Amino acid sequence: MTGRVFRLHSTLELPLEDLEEFLEDPELPPEIDDVELTRRNNTLILKAIAEDADIGKYTPTAQLKASVSETRVYEEEPPKTAPTWGQEEEEEIPSELVEFACFKGDRETVLQNSALRFPMFLVLRELALLSEKGTLTAVLERDDDLQAVRIVEGEERPASVEVVENPRQGNGEDGGVNWRDNEFIS
Repeated sequence: MTGRVFRLHSTLELPLEDLEEFLEDPELPPEIDDVELTRRNNTLILKAIAEDADIGKYTPTAQLKASVSETRVYEEEPPKTAPTWGQEEEEEIPSELVEFACFKGDRETVLQNSALRFPMFLVLRELALLSEKGTLTAVLERDDDLQAVRIVEGEERPASVEVVENPRQGNGEDGGVNWRDNEFIS
């Protein structure tokens, strides 16, 4: 299978525990033998290990980059009652701090290096389907066809690619200021 990723934007957030569970026994594209997870402070690097040992020999293989953040997750929604004077202290709602892997940014921020870039995008796509928060949008070429990918909160949504000759002609409006006929400039 051949393919290229032209545009990519991601705001995915996935619990770190779910990511680690996914990496225990992932279904990987045939070009990737394994995915190596490295953590440096609050940065995660998921590096593709090539099936063919010669691929990563001279060119770095593709990697996904994510930041790690902690979010307090409550077991139940806090009650929405107005506070009153003399009211006893409210019960504390059970919660825990959960670490999230945040794949946020555009193409080179999230998906780095060129060798095995398309197969590693397919891994990111699988992670997007596991994610409950965020979106993944991409324009890619797969077997000589352009495709649009849009995944919102773990659910694949319809997407399309529109090719226009001149992007400014699409909406019929002028997008800028006409500096030549501006009455405020003498």
